[in-house]
Amino acid sequence: MAGPTMPKNLLDVCAPGRDGIGASPLRPDGILKVRGDFAYASDLWHEDMLWGTTLRSPHARARIRSVDVSAALALPGVYAVLTHEDIPGSKFYGLEIADQPVLAIDEVRFHGEPVAIVAADHPETARRAVDRIVVDYDVLPAIGPAQALDPERYGYVHAPADYKAHASGNVVHSQHIRHGDGDSAQVRARAEVIVRGEYEVGMQDQAFLGPESGLAVPAEDGGIDLYIATQWLHVDRQQMCPVLGLPPEKVRLTLAGVGGAFGGREDISMQVHACLLAQYTGKPVKIVYNREESFFGHVHRHPATMVFEHGATRDGRLVFVRAEIVLDGGAYASSSPAVVGNAASLGIGPYVVPNALIDATAVYTNNPPCGAMRGFGAVQMCFGYESQMDRLAAELGLDPVELRRLNAMEQGSVLPTGQVVDAPAPVAELLRRVEAMPLPAAEHRHTGDGVDVRELPGGVSNSTHGEGVVRGIGYGVGIKNVGFSEGFDDYSTARVRLEVVGGAPVALVHTAMAEVGQGGVTVHAQIVRTELGVDLVTIAPADTRVGSAGSTSASRQTYMTGGAVKSAAEAVRGAVFERGRLRRGWPPDLVAGLRLVGGKVVDRADAVVADLVDLLGDEPVDETVEFRHRPTQAFDRTTGQGFGHVQYTFCAHRAVVDVDVELGLVKVVELAAAQDVGKAMNPLAVLGQIHGGTTQGLGLAVMEEIVVTEGRVGNPSFTDYLIPTILDTPPMPVDVLELADPHAPYGLRGAGEAPTLSATPAIVAAIRAATGLALNRVPIRPEHLTGT
Repeated sequence: MAGPTMPKNLLDVCAPGRDGIGASPLRPDGILKVRGDFAYASDLWHEDMLWGTTLRSPHARARIRSVDVSAALALPGVYAVLTHEDIPGSKFYGLEIADQPVLAIDEVRFHGEPVAIVAADHPETARRAVDRIVVDYDVLPAIGPAQALDPERYGYVHAPADYKAHASGNVVHSQHIRHGDGDSAQVRARAEVIVRGEYEVGMQDQAFLGPESGLAVPAEDGGIDLYIATQWLHVDRQQMCPVLGLPPEKVRLTLAGVGGAFGGREDISMQVHACLLAQYTGKPVKIVYNREESFFGHVHRHPATMVFEHGATRDGRLVFVRAEIVLDGGAYASSSPAVVGNAASLGIGPYVVPNALIDATAVYTNNPPCGAMRGFGAVQMCFGYESQMDRLAAELGLDPVELRRLNAMEQGSVLPTGQVVDAPAPVAELLRRVEAMPLPAAEHRHTGDGVDVRELPGGVSNSTHGEGVVRGIGYGVGIKNVGFSEGFDDYSTARVRLEVVGGAPVALVHTAMAEVGQGGVTVHAQIVRTELGVDLVTIAPADTRVGSAGSTSASRQTYMTGGAVKSAAEAVRGAVFERGRLRRGWPPDLVAGLRLVGGKVVDRADAVVADLVDLLGDEPVDETVEFRHRPTQAFDRTTGQGFGHVQYTFCAHRAVVDVDVELGLVKVVELAAAQDVGKAMNPLAVLGQIHGGTTQGLGLAVMEEIVVTEGRVGNPSFTDYLIPTILDTPPMPVDVLELADPHAPYGLRGAGEAPTLSATPAIVAAIRAATGLALNRVPIRPEHLTGT
């Protein structure tokens, strides 16, 4: 089978046999996963372990009058049934705000909220015990996002006495941006054309491969060892310790096999429940969610409603942008404040706008909690502002790509937050490149029996032979921040050890980075090979014995933990040279020009100065380094001004779409992308990130939505929640730029999220072009196209 097509500009760094940075060694877990041989957290096993199960609320909002666990406890094989009354420490946890009960106390606030947990000697026994728990509910009307803004009339999701977030009422967090003269009367008067649009984004699920799972093992010192699939080991522990009543040194986490994340594992799920049951029973406890429970067990992408006004001169120069954004945060805060910060600060897109007024708010509702998901607030905004750019282009009679290029930001541009873009921002160039790519064939391929229906909307269902099919082309471009922002102390820790094993120099890399499928372990080995000139690199299991690596999110791990590994390797290299200076009398001018290559110490002329094995002997060099990016600032809450983000990343898409306008069926024919990645550390992995993000954007455009009605989830399965399969995924030609960011290790940029932004509006624009419909909501459903 043919492999992926590598962009021409990356071919020179993909030569086989080069396993340093810029090469494309294969990931060690890839073949195992494809063959089904990879050990995920759900495969963990302990000889005498118990099985944990969770009782969840069937209601979106209800008071709990009573909980009777006696029948469950009487079932043979049941070791424990715990409610909030059995929690030894704090009863609340939370990623940013500790507002979520570990187990519901006197009220449930969303469909699926955990009420009680059971440990039994068999998973079926545990499920039968859960069925025997009797909860007396007083069901209340669910509060949705529209009602949430009027708590005096519709009530509070969190009673004022229990409110723990940043604002008041049902508001979790707000962020305002005031730039230039906003949308004052004088500004509006300068705009010769003003377009207004209202847009809506549905609730998207991360749909990761492996449901939540882990194994908690009681330790002899009274602590707990937890083997877990997660995104952030140390913050999991930070939230768990107060609940368990244990100090951090007695709660040890080790990363187990992770089947994807996309933000869905940034909040804890079953971690603390498994540990509570293990702590109570004194036995190992394993919890594995099935797919349906997984839909209730993690946060989702925030649904959003957005109102935009764009004002421009007749020749297409933006004069102002006004945006009102409401994000449905669901029942608990999760990372809603940071999502609001992104939505506000990135709310006008990669454009230069002299005046802007943006108000972004997240509200508490009785819908499922929402938090981190790939793109993190920027995805919703990109659909809104890119739809507006198309609408503005139509109103002005301009080409939509040309309008975007005319207003595109570049290095030196000033954002509405006042931040100056101090690294390459090739927005216009990305648009030029993606527009210049060859278009796919206009005609459908014919077989001997006529048109090949596999290439038409509806595919082999044979719903059309092309009678009502219209082709459309659309464009989108987006901006995403990289790393943790707004003054967060973002750092990562890496330990690198260089020693002689079996007569050869070997490097060991130890971090707490969660490998969730992004390929970080592959890149870490590449970095060490480059910096230390050794072929043999071992990656130690990620755990909390080493300092935090931060979360595997925000497109940050190659930048942050890759930066930490680079720094630690440099420290090791420096220590090796210092050893040579002290023991062999190397003069400073020689040391200044030394490098490590192929297991040798070589000088500027590539002459061998020493064999690394001889220099190391039986004394390893071991260095641990914390790496930080340059500091950022919190946005001013009322004006939004501040140096809030450390780095920006950009991607542009062109979508070619066929639409059966009579049946409302869509086939995405091609999704071409152009993206600047700063430095392609592993070009094959970069392609995978762009393809993956693009596919997730396709899902949001035409398929993926958790259907929530009065707080109840209606489609918690992959039968009813549709995600793109290989049959839905079109060819994706990619053009990659490598314009180095001078502030980042190796000049790299985070690559994983930007393509998720721009794919969605490009597809919607193409469908609009084919149908002539306004289409202000995603995902687009057949009835939106047929009006039925």
